[in-house]
Amino acid sequence: MAREPGEVFGPRMTLFADVLSVGLATAVAALPLLTAPAALSTACAVLRGARDDRPVTAGRYLRVLRGRLRAGDMAAGAVALTGVLLLAADLALAGAGLPGAPAFTAVAAAIGACAAVVGLRACARPESLNDWPTALRTAARTAARDAAGSALILLALATAALCAWMLLPLAFLAPGPLAMAVTAVEGRGREAGEAAGLN
Repeated sequence: MAREPGEVFGPRMTLFADVLSVGLATAVAALPLLTAPAALSTACAVLRGARDDRPVTAGRYLRVLRGRLRAGDMAAGAVALTGVLLLAADLALAGAGLPGAPAFTAVAAAIGACAAVVGLRACARPESLNDWPTALRTAARTAARDAAGSALILLALATAALCAWMLLPLAFLAPGPLAMAVTAVEGRGREAGEAAGLN
């Protein structure tokens, strides 16, 4: 990834800028909430294409997204939104003085974290482009086998949430780096599996 003569920024800086533009497109596409899984899955698919030298641009993102908003994608969005609302309601109940609130909060947070990891890993799976149930099943198995990767994904999610909390405009850029992190973790897992299969 050497810099060309006369080039001010190298390819890595160009990729970073493209990731931010994809993140902005993802944030806008996810605003209806039901479209959030499809929006993030599309971002991961576009970023995955960088390994094959396909362009990582907002334009390519929008072209891929156009064919995504099917009934299955809307159903995935409805499940994700329901899960987030249930978790928020449970945490609100615990905060209102529910008996055994500390233990209940810890269990609810652990379940929420596991669900978030599986959901994010599913978005990074190629199967999520047309088969959410398969993507979720594979993501759940991978999340259980790859604890280190799951921890990295939780860290990436926490970082994105913290950036958005500290400076609201960053919420519109955070999905790009988050998608990049999740895609990289999933790619790392697949490459390790392929290497193990060759040995």
